[in-house]
Order: sequence, then structure tokens, then C-alpha cells
Amino acid sequence: MATVDAIIAGKYPAKAHARRVAQQLATHAHGNPAVIYLEAQKTRMIEDNDEPMPFRQRRPFFYLSGCLLPDSSLVYNASTDELTLFLPATDPDDVIWSGLPLSATEALELYDVDRVQAMPDVNATLSSIATAHGGKAVAFAIADQVSDEIKFNGFAETNLTALKGAIETARVVKDGYEIALLRKANDITAQAHIAALRKSQSATNEREIESAIIATCIAHGAREQSYHPIVACGENGATLHYPKNNADTIDAATKKRKGNVLIDAGGEYRTYCADITRVFPLEGRFPTETRQIYKIVLQMQAECIAMLKEGVQWEDVHAHAHRVAIEGLLELGILRGSKEELFEKRVSVAFFPHGLGHYLGMDTHDTGGNPNYEDKDSMFRYLRVRGRLPAGSVVTVEPGIYFCRFIIQPYLDSAELNKYIDSGVLEKYWGVGGVRIEDNLHVTRDGYENLTTAPKAIEEIESLACQAAY
Repeated sequence: MATVDAIIAGKYPAKAHARRVAQQLATHAHGNPAVIYLEAQKTRMIEDNDEPMPFRQRRPFFYLSGCLLPDSSLVYNASTDELTLFLPATDPDDVIWSGLPLSATEALELYDVDRVQAMPDVNATLSSIATAHGGKAVAFAIADQVSDEIKFNGFAETNLTALKGAIETARVVKDGYEIALLRKANDITAQAHIAALRKSQSATNEREIESAIIATCIAHGAREQSYHPIVACGENGATLHYPKNNADTIDAATKKRKGNVLIDAGGEYRTYCADITRVFPLEGRFPTETRQIYKIVLQMQAECIAMLKEGVQWEDVHAHAHRVAIEGLLELGILRGSKEELFEKRVSVAFFPHGLGHYLGMDTHDTGGNPNYEDKDSMFRYLRVRGRLPAGSVVTVEPGIYFCRFIIQPYLDSAELNKYIDSGVLEKYWGVGGVRIEDNLHVTRDGYENLTTAPKAIEEIESLACQAAY
């Protein structure tokens, strides 16, 4: 079997992606030839500044080109299976500052395209294709992603609505090259989490831990982050997407070190994202309450991962996570009542308020999930994926249990629901903040592949923490 590095040393499969998208567009072309036009992200300047804004390639363009260069475009003629990449003309002034740009010859060697031309040739190429098809071809582009100077003269129709959805649907099922990129992003991110674990034993502030994550990712080839890292010590972990990363690791009231840190971070490798969450102790070993919650969440994740295979109903997997949470919280005495009644009353949503996971790919919350945020059922409202999982999809499995006063207090104040929560027992757990454990899973016909290698067993985590502490 080829190694990850051997796979990604080859060309990104842009033409295979173009063919898949063209198949999705067939019904919109009504039997006529289809031509796809896409533009890269433009170079944009910072307001009131002469520096460019941080660059993020448009995902539709990358999916059909594998090209990370700004100010480029592509044309795919589905009938002839020809993919043309257009690069910006050389700007002599820019060469002084940034060096020579990629040449057409170099681009042909690098990308899975049939020809490379200069950007000024786009309109002539489109016109030539339209003429060759006798004026019957349909041009597909994305609204608000077509430059003013681009013309679709000679086409029977210009469709600006179907292409975006066709690409988003095609992106759900990954090929082997994409899985290799996701695995590479995961391998780098696993190293970043280990570095964060080690740093957390001596860190005096959350930002020190964050710096270890970012530095490790950059050092191993993931210069960009999939999203802003979440580094949340103690009760900060109760905020699902805690944004600050600036709190001290010492509790101001007790003058003692907080018990644990929740880290949700992922490196981005060639536009493909990792998304991993771990909880680590801040003093070698987990406090008792954190350990108890961690075991429940780990069980939630293990049982949900075991359910994964082609065709599994995601809502069923999510519901099962709640049932495991209910059983665990009952054993601790935090919840009271029957398992079925607690499930039907949605009491576990107070502690597990988010969806079990989401698709993963070129975006952290990748396309094709079809969420329904208008769902009246609080247990399913925030699911980012609905329906059955196809083989080839990649999904995160990230159950969690949180002690967020803002979310739980309405349950305690409710005359109907407060009987299900023992507030006296609950009092011991506020300091835990939150525990979330997140892996990235490749769904296969008969099961799954776990792409995530970051340590999550309690014994391994505590061993690494203790080694770092001494």
C-alpha cells in the first residue's frame, strides 16, 4: 500500500473532480454540452494599507484545479474532457518584490490540467468553445464569482445557480488522494496536540498552549489553521467555541492550578482540514470529577464510532450518544429518573447541546450536510449532518458533556425538569467546564477508518503529562 506521502506527491486529481461535477450538472444542461468556468480568489488589499489580506483559496476552484494561486481561473469543456488553467500575466513590478511567477510549463508539470494559458486568453477560449458547439453549449459559473470582464458570448445559456451545489454534492465523497491529504493534516495535528499537552504542564496562560499548537503545525507543513484554535482551561471549556485563549491556568480564587484544558485545534494541509479535540490534565493527572466525565464521553465516542458504515442514519448515531450520556450521568447521580424518561424529556441536551459531528474536507464544517436548524426538536436542531452517510465521506465524531451555567440553569429553574437534575451533586462538576473528544472518521462500505492518531486513552495522556511535568 502506498504511503500518504507517496500518494500526495502525485498530482491532485482535478480532472476526475471535474468529471464528477459535470455528471452532477447533466440534468441542468438539458442534453446540451456543459462548460464550467471558475475563478480563484482575488488578491485583496487590507483597507487603508498597502499589504494584501491573508489569502484563502476558493474551494470550488481548488477542487477542479488543485491550484493555490490567486487571480487565476479555469475552463472545463465536459464534452471534450479538456481542462484549461489560466494564470495571471507576469507583472514586472511584482517580480521585483516577489520573484518570478509560475510558468505555464511548470504549471503543466504541477497540475492535472490539459493546457495552461494566460488570463487575457479566457474570453477567446470561451468564445471558441461556444462556436465549436454551434451555440448550443451551457456555461456554468458561480454567481458573484465572475469578473466583470468575463463574457459568455455564443452560449445558449449561462447558469449561475447550479454549479455551486453540484460541487458541494461532489465534495461529500472523497477519493483516495483527498483521504491522504486529510490523513496528513491529522498526523500533523496529532503532533500539535502532543506538543500542547506537554506545554500545558508548565504553561501559565492559555495562549502559551496555543502557541505550541501553531508552531508545531507550521513546522510540519500546515502553515494555516483549519479554524482559530480553542484552548479553554477549567470552566472556560463549558463554552463550546471559546474564543479568547488568554486566561491564566491558575485559578484566581483558589490560587491553585486549574484541573484540565480542552483543546480543539486542527492544521490545514493543502486546503484539507483536520479537526481534533482533546482534554488534558494541567497537573499530570485528571482530577476525579474530570476523569469521571472523560470516561463517559470516551464511551459515547467509542460506541458511536462502532456504528459507522455506509448507509448508517446519522440521527440514530447522535441519539445513541445521548443514551450513553444519560446512563453515565445517572451513575454519577447528576441525573435522576428513568433512562427513557430522561431521553424523551431531552434532559441530556442540557449537558450535550450540540450535534455529534459534521462532514470534514476542504472546510472544517464541510459541504453537503443538509442541516435543519429550524428543527423544533432540541436534540437534533444543531446537527450539521442529516440523513445517511455515504461510503467515502469523512465525518467528525465529537461527543461532549459540558457544565455551562447559562445552558443548565433554565433546566434547574423549570418546575417540570428540575426534578431530573440533582443540583447538590452537580455542584461538584462546575470546575470541569467541558469534556469533548473528537476524531475524524472515513466512512467505508463495511465500517470506518479512524484518521486521527492523537492520544486519547487516559493512561497514555497521563503518562505523557507526567513525563512533561518532571
